[in-house]
Amino acid sequence: MSKIANSKLALLAIVAVAALAMVAGYMKGHHDGSVGRILQLSPEAQAAKAKMSPVKPLENRDVYYPGTEPLGPDEMRVVALGTGMPSFRPKQAAACFLVELGNGDKFLFDIGQGSASRIAAMKIPMDYLDKVFIGHLHVDHMGDLAALWIGGVKMNRTYPLRVWGPSGTTPEFGTKYAIDGIKRYLNWDATTLKGLMDIRGERLEVTEFDYKGVNQIIYQENGVTIRSIPAIHVMDGSVSFILEWNGLKFAYSSDTFPNKWWIKYTKGVDISVHECFSSPQIMLDKMNYRPEWALNLSAIKHTSPKQFGKIMAMTRPRLAVGYHFFNDHDTLPEQLAGVRATYDGPLAMATDYMVFNVTKDAIRVRMAAIDQEIWPMQPTRAKETTPSMADNFSDFIKGGSEWMPEVLKQIWTAFNERNGTNFEVPSK
Repeated sequence: MSKIANSKLALLAIVAVAALAMVAGYMKGHHDGSVGRILQLSPEAQAAKAKMSPVKPLENRDVYYPGTEPLGPDEMRVVALGTGMPSFRPKQAAACFLVELGNGDKFLFDIGQGSASRIAAMKIPMDYLDKVFIGHLHVDHMGDLAALWIGGVKMNRTYPLRVWGPSGTTPEFGTKYAIDGIKRYLNWDATTLKGLMDIRGERLEVTEFDYKGVNQIIYQENGVTIRSIPAIHVMDGSVSFILEWNGLKFAYSSDTFPNKWWIKYTKGVDISVHECFSSPQIMLDKMNYRPEWALNLSAIKHTSPKQFGKIMAMTRPRLAVGYHFFNDHDTLPEQLAGVRATYDGPLAMATDYMVFNVTKDAIRVRMAAIDQEIWPMQPTRAKETTPSMADNFSDFIKGGSEWMPEVLKQIWTAFNERNGTNFEVPSK
């Protein structure tokens, strides 16, 4: 046997002896060989342990579990469902914030690409999600509107989907024009729903308002008032929103360069969600932008961290929330340094699934615990129509079907027996 082989055997023997010694040490006091035996504490020790780690009541949990916490009658909950940038990535969807009120109302502000899955994660029946406010018509602020519209029908929304958005300099740059385009490109999808399910939620209602309106009321129902102010982003036609209810105020910038309207009308709001775009240096380092593009995009077309901080210092909200950047371990310090150079107040740097509970007395910030295998929530209202087995196929397509009556009979029979029904197999 070679010296190398002898050395390997010796090493294995040493490891085996060490392992036996460890097992023998653990077995001391466990003569029955049990592993992980529970230590029996004295009554005094059990009482001390209970004091050290009490079970927190529902309202004091450090994590938000969707669908488990009713809102207080005077409480507002804001959920960050999309906090990222125009580029796609799994960690952060594009712009979307959900506002839930103690009166039962729920509002979506922007609905960028990727945000629909986050909406589902909040475990809210689609009956309640029927109001969307769009700040401007970039895909990262309205890209998942189509998913909410058609997907909402399939997931049992029985109300029309209502959308508010700004006008443009000409009609083809306004919200109505964009929504008409969505209806056209999803015409096939919408048409195929008829006869398959309740299609009351297929109605899509649009309210287009003047983008130049300053602090104009665009929504006023159930004690809630939502106003719009002009925003400055790329071209005319962008707006920001201010929601007022029960003495609480929520402001949402969508995308904008610092402007006088935001500074005037959002002073002292309870929660101020404003874009805090990636710094010029991050755009240069991470996105490989040309230097002049990085500066222009970060600090002219958007609001950079230092500009964000200055705006918050001028408006002094109860809580400033920065969004619209990729929030990572290596980017957050750069973003924070910029903000803190100009602002020293309460601050949250948003990421997806961050939750804010707002009352007149306090604002709590937590992260939501998300069920990745969530199914659509059951509707709160009964379906109106009975699905039809009729089809709209041409004779050509019908002629290509392989009907398999014996298999269909097995499926129908098993279903009827299991569910106490008496459906008949449709004929070809």
